[in-house]
Amino acid sequence: MRPVGEGITLEELTQMGAILHGHFLLTSGRHSAVYFEKFRLLERPALLERVVATMLTPFRGKPIEGVVGPTLGGILVAYEAARQLGVQAFYAEREGAERAFRRNGIPERGMRLLVVDDVLTTGSSIREVLTLLQSYAVQVVGIGVLIDRSEQPIEFGYPLAAALRLPAESYPPDECPLCLQGIPLLKRGSR
Repeated sequence: MRPVGEGITLEELTQMGAILHGHFLLTSGRHSAVYFEKFRLLERPALLERVVATMLTPFRGKPIEGVVGPTLGGILVAYEAARQLGVQAFYAEREGAERAFRRNGIPERGMRLLVVDDVLTTGSSIREVLTLLQSYAVQVVGIGVLIDRSEQPIEFGYPLAAALRLPAESYPPDECPLCLQGIPLLKRGSR
């Protein structure tokens, strides 16, 4: 068994249904033969606690005053990260094509925030949160994700830490070899 994070192996992730193989439509709109079912991690609080602790390792001791995550899976990651750091959690919800703080949880001007999310593929959810934060004049300390599945490193302009780095190929729909093979497309994401 090959470890991929703090006490977690690829075999364990596959066995619990967190790594699926087939032909999937990702939240980003791209297609992939590998899908990370983040809810298999999110539904296990003790495991999520360990994985978030691993994600937070590079940020320990930094002056973080809050954690912000996008809906849906990012909310649970933000909550657990905020709990471990002893700071407030903020949730960037979808409002039309953008993100907004809709339930009175709004960061104060100048606040030092850590942005977190569940699975990183193209970075679009994180970019949406960063765009939202610009209008609040806060300081972004860094970005943490549970699983970084991006094929190439993504540059956000802030330090990025992932609990698990598991690159997985993805394709634009019009270049997908799985489509050309006639393999049925499965949609599991939420966007």
